[in-house]
Formats: sequence, C-alpha cells, structure tokens
Amino acid sequence: MKKTRSPNDLTRLAVDALEELKGLDLRVLDVSRLTPITDAMVICTGTSSRHVKSLAEAVIERAKRDGHRPRGVEGLDQGEWVLVDLGDVVVHVMQAQTRAFYQLEKLWDFDAAEAPARLQRG
Repeated sequence: MKKTRSPNDLTRLAVDALEELKGLDLRVLDVSRLTPITDAMVICTGTSSRHVKSLAEAVIERAKRDGHRPRGVEGLDQGEWVLVDLGDVVVHVMQAQTRAFYQLEKLWDFDAAEAPARLQRG
C-alpha cells in the first residue's frame, strides 16, 4: 500500500539512504518554483560505478520499503549517472566526472533554493 508522502519526507528518505552508504557532496535543490515536474532534486556523487549503483539501489529499496514505489529509474545498468524518480523528488547519483561535466547544480541553481542536505526532523 502506497503511503502519502510530502516532498520533505521523500527528500529525507533519499538523503538518509545516500548518507548511510557514504554518498559524497550531497545537495538538495528546491526546484518547485522552476518546474512542474518535481519539487526537489537530490544530487549525490559516488566513487565508482559500483558505488553509484549501490547508492541508487539503497534509495529505491528504502522508498519501496516505505511504501513508495519509484516512478522510474534510468542508468542503473551503467552506473555512471542514475536517476531515481520518486515523483515529487528526483534523485541524481553520479560519478564525479559525470557530475562535473553536466553541472546540474549550475543548471538549476540560478533560481533554486538550496535546502540543507540534512533536513530538520519534524
């Protein structure tokens, strides 16, 4: 059964899963004013393709365990850049060179509000 989740709950779920497996340089961007597609983007770096896959799989597993099935997952086979779509939150897990090349933070940061990676617990 799918539980109703706020964007903050889903963001916290993703951040907790990524931190547990030592994801690097975690950033959370509030893009709710910029796009109707999602409210928040979580961006994280993994140290290798195996680490990127493990980080993304941890987010997927945590979301499923919490009753929220991801809408889509892209790039899991390659492990260079994995996108996990949780609806109101989109998680990007990338290797360092891919993250440096695409610079998602610069693409969305021009007007996005950055939230602290560790959200306050309510």
